[in-house]
Amino acid sequence: MGEANNEYKPCYILAIETSCDETAVSVVKDGHEVMSNLISSQIETHKAFGGVVPEVASRKHVESITLMLDEAVAASGIKKSELSAIAVTQGPGLVGALLVGVVAAKSLAVALDKPLIGTHHIAGHIYANRLVQEIQYPCMVLVVSGGHTELVYMEKEGQFDVIGRTRDDAVGEAYDKVARSIGFPYPGGPHVDRTAMESEESITLPRAWLEPNSYDFSFSGLKSAVLNVINQRKMRGDPPIHEAIARGFQESVVEVLVTKAIRAVKSYDVKQLLLCGGVAANRGLRSELSRRCAEEGINLAIPPIEYCTDNAAMIGAAAYLKWCEGQFTSLDMLADPQLSLEDWAANKMV
Repeated sequence: MGEANNEYKPCYILAIETSCDETAVSVVKDGHEVMSNLISSQIETHKAFGGVVPEVASRKHVESITLMLDEAVAASGIKKSELSAIAVTQGPGLVGALLVGVVAAKSLAVALDKPLIGTHHIAGHIYANRLVQEIQYPCMVLVVSGGHTELVYMEKEGQFDVIGRTRDDAVGEAYDKVARSIGFPYPGGPHVDRTAMESEESITLPRAWLEPNSYDFSFSGLKSAVLNVINQRKMRGDPPIHEAIARGFQESVVEVLVTKAIRAVKSYDVKQLLLCGGVAANRGLRSELSRRCAEEGINLAIPPIEYCTDNAAMIGAAAYLKWCEGQFTSLDMLADPQLSLEDWAANKMV
């Protein structure tokens, strides 16, 4: 076991998250107490392109990472010398963006002579729940983000068994593509959510259940169905029905996500269901999942909005697992855009 199991001494982890288009740095105490949590968003930069441009994202990370590191430590109220370890998102994500954070973390770890902890982005999303409450094991996790849609069974802390995953588009990706087809500005997901919640009309769109008892997801067919509705109305000269499409799309997505998550909870007989990832900020999903879990008597945990989207506090929370086990990462660690959650948990990292 690691240093954290000797006579008590606070563990202060400085965490860095640069997997996509947010530059984030945080200091987390003992895996759950957020001392500082700074985020520099690039939304306005990428809005002109209608989506994230990897090369631009990497350059923006380079511009802000040094200042963010200094400000996060200053805001935490501790000295750099008091830090216990440096954590960073190793993957998955955009390789250029990941590299900026990895290089910064390595440099700081060497300069301060502190251990380095390479951390999995999705493990971070999962342990964002740990920032607000204790996680009860065994549990089931519904991960919903721009690049991931997964059901993860956790029998105990730090053990991840992915029982269902998307076969094509992740749910956040589907939201953005549908938003673009409707004509909403980037980022489109929140616009679809808000419009769906306000619309009084809805159109019926397909649900992809896949094989019986499958926990996998598929949203490409739903996306195509939306495009067909839009194109057919244009060909007939009918007026657009953006509000009804947004609500119909969201109802389809939410029904599939909620139904499969609750079925998984019952099948695996878990104590708690966790919702996490950027799409966990979606009001329609949060509302319906809360309603169904209340009906079924399921203990549901959802992080506050600020810990749903990409942030570094969640990386600090996940890195604390490795700290407690003394599982540090060598300085020859590489950014890994395809890093497996199971491999990270088993310490089989590059």
